[in-house]
Amino acid sequence: MSAERTLYHHTLDSPIGGLLLMGDGDALCGVHFQSGPRPTRPPEDWVEDARPFQEVMRQLKAYFDGRLQAFDLPLAPRGTEFQMQVWRMLRAIPYGRTRSYGEIARQLGRPEASRAVGAANGQNPIPVIIPCHRVIGADGSLTGFGGGLPIKRKLLALEGALPPGESQAKLF
Repeated sequence: MSAERTLYHHTLDSPIGGLLLMGDGDALCGVHFQSGPRPTRPPEDWVEDARPFQEVMRQLKAYFDGRLQAFDLPLAPRGTEFQMQVWRMLRAIPYGRTRSYGEIARQLGRPEASRAVGAANGQNPIPVIIPCHRVIGADGSLTGFGGGLPIKRKLLALEGALPPGESQAKLF
């Protein structure tokens, strides 16, 4: 994103807490959990305005209502080439399905890179929309998630993808 462009932010109230949306008016570049251990503050020179996020908010609401399974939004995540490869793989995980870190590493042709996949997954700047919550441990366990495991559990339960043995906690 160019320094000359106006950059925007808006906090959306959602069933999983506040989601700070960040973008340049053309593409979404960040979604940050505000109820987690590290809420994000937008830079002071960014403009608070909900208008650039109308379609993002419409699709997120439809997702949380169980009416949307695939997001169709212009995204502009920023990361290393490896992170971008992992994030593309995350977007290919179908709604209601999960993959392990090892499976993604193998799909990338780097079977020894499951930890690197985990690190890239943890750096995903657009969670929920780039569905990092769909990545679980090889043994089916829920592993780290930037929004916290209760939110990961809720997202997977919404999609009907909780691994066996995970409790079906109250959704929203």
